[in-house]
Amino acid sequence: MSLRPEPLPSVPATTAAAVRAAFPKGNLYVDLRTEFGTLYHDQLFADLYPPEGRPVEVAPWRLALVMVMQYIEGLTDRQAADAVRRCIDWKYALSLDLHDPGFDFTLLHDFRERLLAHEAVQRLLDTFLAACKTHGWIKTRGTQRTDSTHVLAAIRRLYYLECVQEALRSALNHLSEADAAWVQQHVPMAWYERYGPRAEVARFPKETSKRDALALQIGADGYQLLDWLGAEEPAATLRRLPAVEVLRQIWVQHYYRCTVPGLETLRWRSTDEQPPAALLIQAP
Repeated sequence: MSLRPEPLPSVPATTAAAVRAAFPKGNLYVDLRTEFGTLYHDQLFADLYPPEGRPVEVAPWRLALVMVMQYIEGLTDRQAADAVRRCIDWKYALSLDLHDPGFDFTLLHDFRERLLAHEAVQRLLDTFLAACKTHGWIKTRGTQRTDSTHVLAAIRRLYYLECVQEALRSALNHLSEADAAWVQQHVPMAWYERYGPRAEVARFPKETSKRDALALQIGADGYQLLDWLGAEEPAATLRRLPAVEVLRQIWVQHYYRCTVPGLETLRWRSTDEQPPAALLIQAP
């Protein structure tokens, strides 16, 4: 996949008119575009792509800006891609026509991995800080966070959180189709509310502590389900369901559990403890 930098497009007239009608006093993303322009440009990411190959599907400057807005809103990749399709203020910030269909959410993950692979994460925040200094919003000797890795780490954690929640939901649905009576006998009522809706329609907590607590709750529930399936001989057929095997593999990739009496623990695996990206299951 190659990058051929092009001049940054202006905001389409129809999009600008719709935004003026909907937000006469402006809003966060309208003001962001007004004050900073597009903020990023393709040349900033030219070294991340090979000189030959098919052209990129979405300009890197757009993906970078979406990641900034995604972090502000605390959205998963699916939710951010959906916002690009339906929110006119996002289309305004991204210079998109009102009828633009957006892009597949996996492009955000691919772009994030490309940034990490080329150790190009810091340029995202450096560019933003430079723009703030130009506008006089940051003092030359002031204090500001200059490490942008926490931004990508937060988005990546949301991506993984969505993956484990959707894996558990999928496993429960397939188990219900195979043996509804077994599911009704074991699954508590709280799980129906927790894992009934698809993960992409949920809004995960913005606070890190609450996200971590939710991740551990999902992890504990998943292991409880696997323990139920493993402890009962009548559930042998259910254990062989593909969705259950996928659940087991995802839990091994994302969670560490110790069951030694007196040493019981459950935690997220760190990035270093996970398999390579090529082997990591991205979605159930």
